[in-house]
Amino acid sequence: MTWRHAIRAALQRQQSGEDAMELTRRQGLAALGALAATSLAGRAAAAVTPKLGSKSKTMYWAATVTPCNKAGQFDPGAMAAIMQWHKSCGADGVVVLGTSGEFPSFSVAERKTITETAIKHRNGLNIIVGPGTANIVETTDLARHAEANGADGLLVIPPFYFNQPPTEGLTDYYKRLMDVCGLPTNLYHIPGTSEVAITIELLQNLSGYAQLAGIKDSSGSVEGYDAFVKAMPALNMRCGTNNNLEVALNNGMGTILADGNNFSAKCANIFKAYRAGGDWNAEIAKLRAAQKIMREANMGANTYAAMKYVLSQEMGGPEMYARTPYPQLTEAQRDSIRAGLARVKALG
Repeated sequence: MTWRHAIRAALQRQQSGEDAMELTRRQGLAALGALAATSLAGRAAAAVTPKLGSKSKTMYWAATVTPCNKAGQFDPGAMAAIMQWHKSCGADGVVVLGTSGEFPSFSVAERKTITETAIKHRNGLNIIVGPGTANIVETTDLARHAEANGADGLLVIPPFYFNQPPTEGLTDYYKRLMDVCGLPTNLYHIPGTSEVAITIELLQNLSGYAQLAGIKDSSGSVEGYDAFVKAMPALNMRCGTNNNLEVALNNGMGTILADGNNFSAKCANIFKAYRAGGDWNAEIAKLRAAQKIMREANMGANTYAAMKYVLSQEMGGPEMYARTPYPQLTEAQRDSIRAGLARVKALG
């Protein structure tokens, strides 16, 4: 299949489907994706005039946490409340069991229960599930389970821990998945954590699959993300970090943000303003101002423990705890976070 035919086919399918990672010391992997994207961008972008800004594409998904009690057990009641919270804040969708959802910390059986709970309490939200593991057997099992239970799409991290698997190996991995699961499939580019980059070459290899929906780029690289967007504009190249929101919206793309756990309404307001033709840049500035306050207030706390504590404070529910191996908050950190939330509230 040629680039022209692949992108034209991609334009004809409905794009559906879908955590905020900062740049890390492993910039080389992020650069790998950007370099591959740049090499193919001209040819792919010239092949089609993209239809941007569709209702099913330019959407905001919250990369939700997975609520646990103090003993570290999944709390289904809290999960139901979280889904309602995001709906009330104006989110378009929720990603379950992504990085913010601490997916590697849960067993296959637990992940199925978490998926079922989220879908049961979806409240009209578009639900994307992260089925990724380091092996294809469990990944396909979790993907098919998500499909059978009514998920709207998948966000699939490449097989991690391996020492830079070649593109042909990754191609085989994703093909095996898409051969048995028909859900819209988004590849997860988060090389600073997975140590495995998603590249345009890989996307090209998979372009014959109708369910290839796009990516989530959490590398934090502006150049790399822009290259992805320009290379394959017919796909939904969702940004996973808020520093790339301008690129995403200027090109009619969606976003999946861990910021949504603590600032779901602020994230949703960006997309409301976009759709209404309003000043969405002003809404982005509000989000970043709030994020800056809370980053300072966290006092070096573990990201996931802090996100869960902030969310429990905003929702007015019981405290939610991070899953081992992440540490819990100290009392001093809790006090500082509450003070930070008061400052954010004062911003309006």
